[in-house]
Amino acid sequence: MQNLLIAALFFVGTHVGISSTSLRGQLIERVGTGAYRGLYSLVSLVAVVWLITAFRHAPYVPLPYGNAFLRHLPHLLLLPALLLAVAALSGPNPTAVGQDPDPDTPEPARGMLRVTRHPLMWGIALWAFAHLAANAEVAALLFFGAFLVLSLLGAWLQEQRRSRENPPGWGVFLQATSFVPFAAIWEGRNRFVWREIGWGRLAVALGLYVLLAYLHPWLFGVAVVG
Repeated sequence: MQNLLIAALFFVGTHVGISSTSLRGQLIERVGTGAYRGLYSLVSLVAVVWLITAFRHAPYVPLPYGNAFLRHLPHLLLLPALLLAVAALSGPNPTAVGQDPDPDTPEPARGMLRVTRHPLMWGIALWAFAHLAANAEVAALLFFGAFLVLSLLGAWLQEQRRSRENPPGWGVFLQATSFVPFAAIWEGRNRFVWREIGWGRLAVALGLYVLLAYLHPWLFGVAVVG
């Protein structure tokens, strides 16, 4: 379990410590943007492989909060998590690497960005929370907890950094969107437009949901249907 704990801390720490501190700027200044992204990707790959390997070899230590409802949370939350991820990856996204909001655009946020400015991170957070709740054991707490913490903390820290780097664009984008899903819509700063998300993305998310449910026993050794 100690190996998994260290791997989880390394996974979160390297992402936060490299991309959200002054170290990022120092590395870019020294080696250039392209080399920095390559180095960051390599460190991220090492971190996630270590985390997965440590999780697979961690002993089973139960926690006292397991129940039937929590074990079914992945069934309820995975489809919206996949829809968030599909929407984030299939259209313009100012929070993605290499993209920035345009301060002069009349619509600073469209599609799922109207719901939250971090659809991918919230998709990961929903996936992690559902699996953390469904698996009442210490190893799952560390593994999925690392993804949950990094997705939300990383998104918040990214906002702070990119707001400093591009105040005009991010000022407009922040005003029209919300970190918490549906908050900007609830407050009247935006509106929900389903056609910008579309049935096609929902169909892709549903297809991935069915595929993952079918492959889950072979990929992860746990049957989720039947």
